[in-house]
Amino acid sequence: MLSNPVLISVAVMIILSLLKLNILLALIIAALAGGLISGMSIVDTMDTLIGGMGKNSETALNYILLGALAAAIQKTGAAKIITQTLSRRMKGTGKLLIFIIALISIFSQNLIPVHIAFIPILIPPLIPVMNKLKIDRRAVASALTFGLKAPYIVIPAGYGLIFHNIIRKEMATSGLALNGLKIWQVMWIPGLAMVVGLLVAVLITYRKPREYQNESPNLTGSEMNEANDPHVVFNKNHAFAIIGAVAALIVQLTVGSLVLGAILGLAIMIISGAIKWSDIDDMIRSGIGMMGFIAFVMLVASGYGDVIRATGGVDTLVASVVGLIGTNKLVAATCMIVLGLLITLGIGTSFGTIPIIAAIYVPLATELGFSAIAIVLLIGSAAALGDAGSPASDSTLGPTAGLNIDHQHDHIWDTCVPTFLHYNIPIMIFGIVGAMIL
Repeated sequence: MLSNPVLISVAVMIILSLLKLNILLALIIAALAGGLISGMSIVDTMDTLIGGMGKNSETALNYILLGALAAAIQKTGAAKIITQTLSRRMKGTGKLLIFIIALISIFSQNLIPVHIAFIPILIPPLIPVMNKLKIDRRAVASALTFGLKAPYIVIPAGYGLIFHNIIRKEMATSGLALNGLKIWQVMWIPGLAMVVGLLVAVLITYRKPREYQNESPNLTGSEMNEANDPHVVFNKNHAFAIIGAVAALIVQLTVGSLVLGAILGLAIMIISGAIKWSDIDDMIRSGIGMMGFIAFVMLVASGYGDVIRATGGVDTLVASVVGLIGTNKLVAATCMIVLGLLITLGIGTSFGTIPIIAAIYVPLATELGFSAIAIVLLIGSAAALGDAGSPASDSTLGPTAGLNIDHQHDHIWDTCVPTFLHYNIPIMIFGIVGAMIL
C-alpha cells in the first residue's frame, strides 16, 4: 500500500503545502508524482490534469463574479454604514458585540456575499471598543471564523451553494449520483458542531476580560478616514446595493445559479447608478484580485482529482484499506475524517479539498457499506475540517488581518490555535458519530 500512487501523491501534496510551497505548484507536482509512479507519462499526466480543470470552470466563474459583486458593494459604501452605526452605538457586554460580529460574518457568506472583504472595513474601527470592553480577541477571531465557515457548510446560498454543488458534482464524477438528495439535509450536523464550538469559545474558554494597550489602530490616513468618517449617511446608492445583493440571493435560491445572481445584482447597481458604467472594469479586476487565486486552485484541484482517478490507484488503495480495517466503519470514518483534516490544513481551502478526497472516499465508503447520505456527511465534514486552524486559510487570515491592526494579535496562537480547537474537534466528533448513525 505504501507504494500506491494515490497515497504517495496525496502525501507529496500535503508535505509541500506544509512547507509553504504555493498550493497551485504543490497540486501540479503532486499530480505529476502520482501519474509517473502509476506509469503514466508526463505528457499524459498533464493532459489529464488540464482536461479535468474544465469541470470546475463554473465554480471558478462563480468566484470571480462573486468577488466583483463584493467589490461593487464595497464601492457603494453600504458596509460602511453598518460599521459606523455599530462603532458609535455599541454599549453593554462584550459578548453581545462578539455575537453581533458573528452574525455579520454569517451574512458575508450568503445575504451580502462579500466574503472576508468586510473585515478590514468592520473590525479596525471596533478595536478601541473591544479594548474598552476588555474583550479577548481570541473570542472575536472564533466568531469571525464561525461566520466565514459555518454558513457555507450548512446554507445552500452564496458560497454555500458553491460548496454543496462541488460535493454533488465530485461525488457523481466518482460514481455516486445523489439524484434528489439535498446536501443541506445532512450538513447541519457539522454546522451544529460549529455552534457548540462557538458557544464554548465565547462563553467558557475566552470569557474572562483581557487587557490590551489602548492605542489607536495602525491605519493610514485614508483608511482611518474611511473607517471613521462621521458624515457618511444612508443614501440611494446604499439602498440599491442592498437591493442588488438581495436580488442575487433570491436568484441563487430559486434558479440555483450563482452566476446569474451575481450578474443580476451587478446589473441593478449599474442601472440604478450606484455603480458607474466606467467602474465596471475595476469591479471585475477587483473580483479577480479578491477571488482569482481561489478560483484557480479550484480549477487545478479538479484536474488533480482526474489524475488521481486515472492512476488506477484508487481501487488498489480501497482494497488495501478494506483489507487492513475489515468492516470496521468507526475506524474507516475516523481515518477519512483525519485525512480530510490533513489535506485542508495543507492547502488552506475546503473547496479545493473536495475533488481530492471524493475520488478516494466514494469508492472506499461504498465498499464499506456507508449510505449515500453518510458519504455526503463524511466528505462535507472532512473537507470543512482544517479551514479553521489552517495558517493559509481565508477563514484565519481574514480575522487576523482585522484584529492585528495594532500588532496585539498573533496569527498562530490567537487565531489558528483557538479556531482549530473549537471547530475542528467538534466537527470530527459530530462527523464520525453522524456517519455511523446514518
